[in-house]
Amino acid sequence: MTRKRQITIPVSLRHRYGIEEGMKMIVQDSDSGIILKAVLRIEDLAGIDAGKITVEKAFEILDKMRSEDRY
Repeated sequence: MTRKRQITIPVSLRHRYGIEEGMKMIVQDSDSGIILKAVLRIEDLAGIDAGKITVEKAFEILDKMRSEDRY
């Protein structure tokens, strides 16, 4: 841990879990210690529809669905 309270994640673990610079992480307390979880970007959640629409179009569809869902 540095003086600024930053930690370094070993490169082998960064590659294994797809952790990249600038990614957000969730920090959880556990009985066995601290757990770090990478927060996936929306681009990583495309699943079977990957490549069928752009990220911008996905946001547009989500915004429309959200506006229709408000009471």
